[in-house]
Amino acid sequence: MRFWLGVVCRDHVLRGTALGIAQLGHGKRTGLARLSAGDWLVYYSPRTSLRGGDPLRAFTAIGVVADDEIWQADEGDFQPWRRRIRYVPDPTETPVHDLADLDLTADPNWGYALRRGLLELTREDFRSIRAAMVGAA
Repeated sequence: MRFWLGVVCRDHVLRGTALGIAQLGHGKRTGLARLSAGDWLVYYSPRTSLRGGDPLRAFTAIGVVADDEIWQADEGDFQPWRRRIRYVPDPTETPVHDLADLDLTADPNWGYALRRGLLELTREDFRSIRAAMVGAA
């Protein structure tokens, strides 16, 4: 089991959680292919919306990868790759700065790593984030 951080604006996170799917990297398949059934995915939203949204900088959703299937959706001109996720219902949106001592934010320039759109979290960081969002497991 691995722990992942997906970087997605809150509007897109809300749409994905309502559909029970994950979509990363503007619909590219490569990030989703790194995930395996049973892995955990936490979303970090730097902004409320992709374009023109307000700064947010918060963890906005958390769930477990449901299976190993990756499929391509058809939305007309847009055919994004997706995976099924079993999201934890009603997590507490948690600002990143509310969590001290994360390995994720230890480097002063930690935000640069987020540009990749998907990064692996340490087990300790995942436990801290999950506890803040949904309580102790």
